[in-house]
Amino acid sequence: MEIRPFKAYRFDADVVGRSEDCIAPPYDVINSEQQQELYRKNKYNIVRIIKGKTEPADSPQSNTYTRAADYLNSWINEGALKQDAKPSIYAYVQDFELAGAWFKRLSFVAQMKLEEFGSVVRPHEQTLLGPKQDRLELLRTTKARFGLVFMLYEDRRQAAEKIIEEIMHSKALIDTTDEYHVRHRLYAVNRQEDINAIVEMMKNKSCIIADGHHRYETGLIYAKQSDNPQACYQVTAFTNTVHEGLVVLATHRVINNLEKFDLEVFLKQLEEYFVIEKYPFDSEESAKKAKHKMLAKMRAAYSCDENAFGLYGGKNAFYTVILREQNIMKKLAAKMSSAWRKLDVAVLSKLIFEEILGIDEQKVAQGNHIEYVKDSGNSVKELVKLVDGGQKQAVFFMNPPKIKQIQDVADAGEKMPQKSTYFYPKVYSGLVIDKI
Repeated sequence: MEIRPFKAYRFDADVVGRSEDCIAPPYDVINSEQQQELYRKNKYNIVRIIKGKTEPADSPQSNTYTRAADYLNSWINEGALKQDAKPSIYAYVQDFELAGAWFKRLSFVAQMKLEEFGSVVRPHEQTLLGPKQDRLELLRTTKARFGLVFMLYEDRRQAAEKIIEEIMHSKALIDTTDEYHVRHRLYAVNRQEDINAIVEMMKNKSCIIADGHHRYETGLIYAKQSDNPQACYQVTAFTNTVHEGLVVLATHRVINNLEKFDLEVFLKQLEEYFVIEKYPFDSEESAKKAKHKMLAKMRAAYSCDENAFGLYGGKNAFYTVILREQNIMKKLAAKMSSAWRKLDVAVLSKLIFEEILGIDEQKVAQGNHIEYVKDSGNSVKELVKLVDGGQKQAVFFMNPPKIKQIQDVADAGEKMPQKSTYFYPKVYSGLVIDKI
């Protein structure tokens, strides 16, 4: 793999005020409320470019993409965005807390030469046409990259981590804590010996795309269409799979809009393939205990490599649903590898959604029956409320996939079902901008 340092454009605090108020989460996790808040936060916030507001008078000549290009050019002309004088690799440190434990994820950001999917770069998740068209239009219009592709590599010597840990003693280019209490720090690695060490370390590495599949595939398309050799390089954040700060969270599945859905009938159908355990409750206090029992059972099954889900469909009871044996998946997904068939999301998609509920891939793509909710401190509680309130029919609570499972599926040349992984925390946009 070829990587190289680059001279990033970054927000200049002397012009924008607080440069940390100008960065934002990735475009695909920003909802309308967050978009409005980011607009208010600073007139130079990157959200205006990566997820700008639409206007009633939008046309092919004036729209979110043309306004994004106008913002970029005017911010550079005003000095709000200033290019670094030296080519650098950038160290990106994220401190965060989960379930009472603190983690520190160390990444480095560099330009990588785009490669077709194969032995050097492997995807792990399915992509959708809409987001790729959207990101491609933004790239064509602005001729710049604002968000990072997030890649995983393996280096047991942890060469980059040693360099990052040393540079963390210096003053950060940016140091801010977001609304999720994640601390983001950026440093410039510009000592030539450090740059050389990281570049050399990555030469024989292969990588898996953890996050940013749409951005990477868009980059491949644009590189083929452009006559600018700089278009062949994608700004990427790299994290070592052996680093203890690499965390994957679950993405829960919410069921809705199914005709004649009946929980009792559904449970009877599940019993043919799964061991089901019920956790009833009759008060707020007993509901908490029932929920914790369900989650504990899910975790125990996870540690034993069993396919297990939590289920809530109302009627004052949680359930655990654990697959009896894997043989059924050989029948339902005969063309897929053993690694793919063993995924919780594969069992859920092929056996439960498609075989039992009749939600095939086409219906999944339409997005009318399944919603995806990222795991968070309050997600279980909020999803239960939606089911109890009648807005949703049922929810499947998921265990997160293991890093080894992600690697095995990618090594088999396959992709996991949509929204299989949730790498936490997200890598922010606007920290470094690459103008092609």
